[in-house]
Amino acid sequence: MTESKGGDGTVGKALEVLDLIASFNRPVRFAELQGKSPFPKATLYRLIQALTHQGMLAQDPDTGAYAPGIRLVRLAHAAWQQSSLAPIARTHIDELSRMAGQTIHLAQLDGGQVLYVDKRNAREPVEMFSQAGKVGPGYCTGVGKAMLAFLTEAELDAALARQSFHRFTPSTLTTRETLLKELEAIRTRGYAFDREEHEAGIVCIAAPILSAGGRVLGALSITGTLLRTTLTELESFAPLLLQTARAIAQDAESWRFPGQQTAERSAE
Repeated sequence: MTESKGGDGTVGKALEVLDLIASFNRPVRFAELQGKSPFPKATLYRLIQALTHQGMLAQDPDTGAYAPGIRLVRLAHAAWQQSSLAPIARTHIDELSRMAGQTIHLAQLDGGQVLYVDKRNAREPVEMFSQAGKVGPGYCTGVGKAMLAFLTEAELDAALARQSFHRFTPSTLTTRETLLKELEAIRTRGYAFDREEHEAGIVCIAAPILSAGGRVLGALSITGTLLRTTLTELESFAPLLLQTARAIAQDAESWRFPGQQTAERSAE
């Protein structure tokens, strides 16, 4: 669950409840929510009832469990279309997947964490944590480190404050100092590695997707399992990966919302 935004009032509390329910990845009963929520029982109940009434949550009439509602699904789909890199990048990651033959991930940064927005499986798929819509750690994933490395100083400080530095594998970087040293190397090299830092046996090479002004838009990775490839083999795709990241960035720069296009034509 995200950290509490004390100054955001009822809206902030309602969003915290939505985050909490979504974190279970399944329908969840009120008693379970109460055990995890920072809010008093009456407050939690009131927020859940309001969210259900507005269609942001749905309650199963048989079990009484709550899950994200259809209205929330519609909003999420609209956000995916209008704010996500996925629709813009689709043809590029299709081609990268075809040429590399490995798993391709497209991600964006969300509060210092990684939000996977699209994925293409390898020719021989391997089960791994990342799926479109999942949130992963920034400090120990290739895409996460690729994005962190190119944030402004203020943005990076805020993002680092949100990292747990939990040790997932023996290779995980578990301190701010070691991560900062790694980010410096990534800036010099232009791309990042995941050396089994999040999942044992899973490695990747990742590149940031940067605007013309250097703003971080997202990141792209080529990921494989050590049963079928090596980090050296993945690094051989670095020129192709960087070229694809630049192409996605260029398309993102020239993309406009339909309403904005209409306004621009009207002004001519």
